[in-house]
Amino acid sequence: MHGRDGFTCGLFGFSLLILLMPTIGAANEAGKKLAQQGGEGVQACSSCHGAQGGGNAAAGWPRLAGLNADYMAQQLTAMANGTRSNPIMAPIASALSEQQRGDVAEYFASLKPPTMAPGGEVDQKTLHRGETLAQRGDWQQGIPACTSCHGLQGQGVGVAFPSIAGQPAMYLQNQIKAWQSGSRHNDPNGLMASVAKRLSDEDSQAVTAWFASLPAKPSNNDQ
Repeated sequence: MHGRDGFTCGLFGFSLLILLMPTIGAANEAGKKLAQQGGEGVQACSSCHGAQGGGNAAAGWPRLAGLNADYMAQQLTAMANGTRSNPIMAPIASALSEQQRGDVAEYFASLKPPTMAPGGEVDQKTLHRGETLAQRGDWQQGIPACTSCHGLQGQGVGVAFPSIAGQPAMYLQNQIKAWQSGSRHNDPNGLMASVAKRLSDEDSQAVTAWFASLPAKPSNNDQ
């Protein structure tokens, strides 16, 4: 689109953004209050996920800052309805209304992820195996490259494939175990469950350690 038409389209988009800003701001403030102070029957998210949503590597609590907002809202709904079993999060997610889930997801999506990778003590051989699995997969075992869905640097792609770079290794390993056991079964077409069941314990440790060694990047919420 060129010339006058392009200018008109750009002006329309800018005007629409101006009109939506109060709504976006209100949702963000409501989400911020829930995240930092909690609500009726809801514990403050920051008590586990950190004041800035950076997560807690030692406890295995995930980073929320910079994740895709729609992905986080979907996961809260899955925890509430049991398609993602999580005894700690289930009562919290169930106590939130759909609007509140969206608000708190929008708030955390707006935060900058931490610049330092959670990392952890791991040897170079393990990291190398993890990088190979992440970027090339292991076709003899029927394991595709993680980056083919989660993005070249694990930054996430859209709603279905979350950012996994810079997530604590313990959190990622726990999710792989959940896919393997069937306690988490909210992925499209059972894709992640089928991949997780082909990973050995050693490969699971390796690939999660490699993603934990990467700095987090914000998801593209427009994808």
